[in-house]
Amino acid sequence: MKRGLIMEGGAMRGMFTCGVIDVLMENDVALDGAAGISAGAVFGCNLKSRQIGRAIRYNKRFCRDPRYSSIRSLLRTGDLYNADFCYRELPDVLDVFDRKTFLENPLEFYVGATDVETGKAVYHRCTDGEYADITWMRASASMPVVSKPVEIDGYRLLDGGIADSVPYRFMVSKGYDRNVLVLTQPRGYRKKKTAALPLLRLALRNYPAVAEAMAERSGVYNRQMDEIDRDEDDGRILVIRPEEALGIGRTEHDPDELERVYQTGRRTALTRLGDIRAFLGASGANPRKSR
Repeated sequence: MKRGLIMEGGAMRGMFTCGVIDVLMENDVALDGAAGISAGAVFGCNLKSRQIGRAIRYNKRFCRDPRYSSIRSLLRTGDLYNADFCYRELPDVLDVFDRKTFLENPLEFYVGATDVETGKAVYHRCTDGEYADITWMRASASMPVVSKPVEIDGYRLLDGGIADSVPYRFMVSKGYDRNVLVLTQPRGYRKKKTAALPLLRLALRNYPAVAEAMAERSGVYNRQMDEIDRDEDDGRILVIRPEEALGIGRTEHDPDELERVYQTGRRTALTRLGDIRAFLGASGANPRKSR
């Protein structure tokens, strides 16, 4: 049996995921691997580095800082989320990412991104938290139109959610047969085709495969949710998700809103903790770090 955790993206809805994974770490829930997309990647990496509370802490601290996320950053650098600040200064200096623990933790951690040449999902196993891993995490969360493609390992990459919003099938392909999914939308949510598709096609004219993937995204996502609902009902997977829409902005600048959604994730995880333990079949004893 291989126990996996799968984390959807959703920008600042990812604070819900942060609350869930902090509760899992606090309660020493054993996992063999995890996979994250977009926000699920850049926040979920703290699961492998065992840094309880880190993601909510730095997001609240810097959510109003224009160096973190701002139109100014977009105009100056081509990235709404400033790459140098978010992926160098913050993890290296301001709220240090524990690469030693990340390296030593045997948990397998995967992130997914979208290849701009093909519009298909590609995955990377992060092992040491150094430059290549951080760059793949950045790629996974690089939203189209407001981010430049990220070049790494011969790929040009954008947000993983374009091609694969929830890496459930990927984890199954890796042999994970007991999977807990953390979703950031309530059950029954389905994407609608965006009315802005013609504008998106224009903005992404240099990346036609990405534009096509964006056009097909709602259908792909909705079929994926249908499959997840069926497998959840059949007991094949366990899904943790909010009971209702979280109602938070994609680039939220109010720390109280971030805390609200984080606490929603914590409450939901605590309520389901017994179910999670029973589904996974065992609990571990990994060392914890405090918030």
